[in-house]
Amino acid sequence: MINITLPDGSIKKVESGTSAMDIAINISEGLARNVLSASINGEVWDANRPILQDASLTLHTWNDQQGKKSFWHSSAHIMAEALEALYPGVKLGIGPAIDNGFYYDVDLGDHILSADELPKIENKMKELISNKVTFQRKNISKEEAIAYFTNKGDEYKLELLEDLKDGDITFYTQGNFTDLCKGPHIPSSEKIKAIKLLNIAGAYWKGDENRKQLTRIYGITFPKQKDLKEYLMLLEEAKKRDHRKLGREMELFTFSQKVGQGLPLWLPKGAQLREKLENFLKKAQIDAGYLPVITPHIGNKELYVCSGHYEKYGDDSFQSIKTPNEGEEFFLKPMNCPHHCEIYKNKQYSYRDLPVRFAEFGTVYRYEQSGELHGLTRVRGFTQDDAHLFVRPDQVKQEFIDVINLVLYIFKALGFENYKAQISLRDTENKEKYIGSDENWKKAESAIIEAANEKGLETVIEYGEAAFYGPKLDFMVNDALGREWQLGTIQVDYNLPERFELEYTGADNQKHRPVMIHRAPFGSMERFVAILIEHCGGNFPLWLTPEQIIILPISEKYHDYAEKVAQFLKKYDICGPIDYRAETTGRKIRDAEVSKYPYIIILGEREKNEKKISVRKHGGEDLGSISLEEFKDLIKSEINKLIKFNN
Repeated sequence: MINITLPDGSIKKVESGTSAMDIAINISEGLARNVLSASINGEVWDANRPILQDASLTLHTWNDQQGKKSFWHSSAHIMAEALEALYPGVKLGIGPAIDNGFYYDVDLGDHILSADELPKIENKMKELISNKVTFQRKNISKEEAIAYFTNKGDEYKLELLEDLKDGDITFYTQGNFTDLCKGPHIPSSEKIKAIKLLNIAGAYWKGDENRKQLTRIYGITFPKQKDLKEYLMLLEEAKKRDHRKLGREMELFTFSQKVGQGLPLWLPKGAQLREKLENFLKKAQIDAGYLPVITPHIGNKELYVCSGHYEKYGDDSFQSIKTPNEGEEFFLKPMNCPHHCEIYKNKQYSYRDLPVRFAEFGTVYRYEQSGELHGLTRVRGFTQDDAHLFVRPDQVKQEFIDVINLVLYIFKALGFENYKAQISLRDTENKEKYIGSDENWKKAESAIIEAANEKGLETVIEYGEAAFYGPKLDFMVNDALGREWQLGTIQVDYNLPERFELEYTGADNQKHRPVMIHRAPFGSMERFVAILIEHCGGNFPLWLTPEQIIILPISEKYHDYAEKVAQFLKKYDICGPIDYRAETTGRKIRDAEVSKYPYIIILGEREKNEKKISVRKHGGEDLGSISLEEFKDLIKSEINKLIKFNN
């Protein structure tokens, strides 16, 4: 008999070889019908896989992200089987689950797949699913695996096998299809009730632009047809809110091939938006005791060797900058933290001086593959709202809680109300990915878990998602369309202070090592603005919008009055353009609505004579004719609703 510990702490005694599904059936037939996979001691398994020793167990359904991942990964295998049936000789790359759905990278030889063929593939998938096949896991030797894919002539799977160790290789089979796969998978294909293949893209094998470009087919599946219908409606709304579309219409940012891919150019309105966001956070940071610093855009190679960033991210950096001095080498800054460590070392600190909090809106550079670039969400140059706190060990938890307060303040001010906190811990089975001692990792992980519990945050734990130097708390935010984004990160780091030999003098007059807390509530300013645009649909909070008004004189006769109105409002930081065009008022209003000005001011004969303005809110609400003083007070009262940060 073995002991199975459930999430509520209760223990079930079962026979060795019992599966998670057997336990689910024992608890409730209804529960078992919904189980898609299970976590055994933190590792996600097939629900039907035998458990051979004492373990902790968590069951995953469609309501859990891990359940969805298993569901979509299995769907990718079904699609691969359909492709093999429809396109003999197709070669398969990888087919993972992603945040929404799945994809498979395939080599179709000389055949160029068109969108018109996707319904045919969908129908074949439906036919295969109707057979109610199960997913069978099998351990296989490396020799057998190589022989299998050599016989199939699939060089992509053979290349993947090169990096795998004998004894760690598994195949999964469903129906007539077998694939190299770690798993896990859902119990049966019958759980998949709705399918939609979404689009086709090109993808270089292993993300290498020098390798062959494969065909990437994206799809999504659901356990209910109505879920698919709702998702497709969501996609249509997402297209309307696409930050690339709205950014162009609202004149916020642009890109230039001459400047370079992935390097955004902020237009005047976008620059104003960013500046308001930065000033908002700077004010809160000053209230919380942060000190502003500025660091250069480049750093000596040795700086990043010392921090460990060169070893971990050297391949993702831009090529080094070599100077006329032999052996002297610089890199575009990939991270701000090594620079802040050197600022800390500039001064001797006592235990009474700590915590020391350095903050910087620092621009960093990463050489993302061109195929992965996407608007502002994936760029090669971006600005982080970075801060690094140097604290005594006894201050870690309270400082961590204070940073959580700052993040939640930002979410409230910007209307992000639906979020959870992901505690990202290291992969205990693959410790070589990380730096630092087990003791330091345990202390750091405990501090994060305790701080999150004290704040009463809704949390999930993800193993293997930690930064290479320490665990972190990532905030997962749902936007207005229900899409999940990672926004805001806080990390505890015992390792960089050791690498940079940072010190402070303790009460015992001895030298001690500080602990470092990394935090970035916005993360990347570029990515944050993109998410904010899509969350708000371009309708920013009034305090944040670059221009609160647009003034529409109905004819040239009222241009002078329009300018007087603009000058009056500008004195109170209420700004916006005058539309001087010789267009109809209706056309001007429609254009102003597209550009999402919060308030549209219309001026004609009556307004000029009465020294008033006619005001229309974005969306069509008519506020009627009011005085400039009344309008000024209206705007100011709305802007002043912004809560003040009180740490």
